[in-house]
Amino acid sequence: MVENRPFLNILTHLVLILGVLVVAFPVYVAFIASTHEPGAFVRGVMPLLPGENMWATYSQMLGSGWQVAGAPPVWLMLANSTIMALTIAIGKIAISILSAFAIVYFRFPFRMLAFWIIFITLMLPVEVRIIPTYAVVADLGMLNSYAGLTLPLIASATATFLFRQFFMTVPEELMEASRVDGAGPMKFFKDILLPVSITNIAALFVIMFIYGWVQYLWPLLVTTDEDFYTIVLGIKRLMASSDRVPAWNLIMATVTLAMVPPVLVVLLMQKLFVKGLTETEK
Repeated sequence: MVENRPFLNILTHLVLILGVLVVAFPVYVAFIASTHEPGAFVRGVMPLLPGENMWATYSQMLGSGWQVAGAPPVWLMLANSTIMALTIAIGKIAISILSAFAIVYFRFPFRMLAFWIIFITLMLPVEVRIIPTYAVVADLGMLNSYAGLTLPLIASATATFLFRQFFMTVPEELMEASRVDGAGPMKFFKDILLPVSITNIAALFVIMFIYGWVQYLWPLLVTTDEDFYTIVLGIKRLMASSDRVPAWNLIMATVTLAMVPPVLVVLLMQKLFVKGLTETEK
């Protein structure tokens, strides 16, 4: 029984509003900083209203970048990050869902051993295996390429585990019915498993897209050509001002633009994302 308590409702909304303000305030400060001149935030008084340099700052970063710091145009870095994040997200989901399908619905020798080997790779993140991975990528000539940026990050033991657990909840009657109708394994996979997995796929896509978007260490190693810089690398190059005062307006403009694609992905897939995380009955 749910009781209607106005005080608790007001308190709950106040807590939510406070949480939103705490999270949104740094984003607002970054946007405000991008609209002022470079020295506005080093004078000790932080302005809280937009300045007059917004158009000039964003036009410069989107159009030509900041060549003094070795940062290419932001549109190019955003495109590289989008390609990297989309390739990683789609590749992880495709490989993981097929791996889980094989482990759950096919009976082959050492099936569970294969699953546990995949699961154990969770203990070996990129940072642990980064030197041999870099050596392999360099030997294959994939430095400064989209293949080098994405292929080493495309496998996911977590997604395989989640899809396996979900497939184990699918009633066996569906498989038996499709077999009676003469459907083969791939037709069962395409016509039954994929449609009921849409919410799970959407939730994992959002998570994996953001995972690919915020990658820093691996792109830093495999890219030396500015044409393949990601947005995170661009921000790092802007911050690396050893003998000059950082241009905070340009840095914050780049940070603000870097937030736009992930926010759009979350907003566009919000319903499926929440449903995929919270739905328990299929």
